[in-house]
Amino acid sequence: MPITITVRKNGSLGINAEDAAQIVLVDHEGNVIPPRAEGRPMSLCRCGASKVKPYCDGAHKEAGFCDPLDAVAPTDTTPAQG
Repeated sequence: MPITITVRKNGSLGINAEDAAQIVLVDHEGNVIPPRAEGRPMSLCRCGASKVKPYCDGAHKEAGFCDPLDAVAPTDTTPAQG
């Protein structure tokens, strides 16, 4: 079953505990970033204000982070055949 990452309205990217147990985060050099808490849900920062990046610490609330837009369906970029 695929891992689900939930884009929380005006907040973090949320991953439930079961899915989080299957994820390994690595930095730009391939070094493993240890989880904040084993067996717990994972929240990843997307506002840029967290002091514990890549994890969320709730700083988006004080930073006033707002989603720019709701998700939109991607357009078909398949080249035309012919």
